[in-house]
Amino acid sequence: MFAEIQEKLIELSDENVAISGYRFFKEPVEIRGVSAHTVQKLTRTYFKKLDQMTKAQVFELCEELMKTNYQEEFLVACEFSCRVHKKFVQSDFDIFEKWVKKYINNWAKCDTFCNHTIGIIIEKFPDLIPRVKQWVKSENRWVRRAAAVSFIIPARCGLFIDDVFEIADFMLLDTDDMVRKGYGWALKSAGVADAKRVYDFVTARVAKMPRIAYRYAIEKLPPEMRAAAMKL
Repeated sequence: MFAEIQEKLIELSDENVAISGYRFFKEPVEIRGVSAHTVQKLTRTYFKKLDQMTKAQVFELCEELMKTNYQEEFLVACEFSCRVHKKFVQSDFDIFEKWVKKYINNWAKCDTFCNHTIGIIIEKFPDLIPRVKQWVKSENRWVRRAAAVSFIIPARCGLFIDDVFEIADFMLLDTDDMVRKGYGWALKSAGVADAKRVYDFVTARVAKMPRIAYRYAIEKLPPEMRAAAMKL
């Protein structure tokens, strides 16, 4: 199936789409030139075949796709891993953590995989949260960003907000803008569920929180809270 998927992605590639995609990245990336919508549409055509595979076979296919380093193949792998989320067991995190550390090398891969696959497994098995928190100590900027963005979807539903605060505190003065944006985004999502707590958290740290993280964090607060925060 791997060779078939790759062949179809090559057939669908468009140089203009690739050129447009490069402008979103400062680091070198491998892009074939297939829009995210088209990749997702292609991916769905394989779901019936995936349903006939074991979870281990799906994960093996995902890793083959990730190894190519292409954005499009990575997006397919993310969709495939999510397809089998009902079969996730806690030990699957060992595989996912390896993928985070080995194959994620830009913000798009980080956010796509961690928002969904990692977010799903920590929501299903909260005992894994301490392991995600350990990522804040990594020398790899994308692993540190992953520690924050993995909580974005659960936090939007009011889950793990204390953990988001803890991660943000640890990375508060991180010098990397991609990490700052990551924890700012996690705070913004937490603010959807509990605006007052997020407002209190960020305004108490306004003197030292990098402005880029601060602006991200308050973006979705109610207008009166956001206006008050902007005056500080």
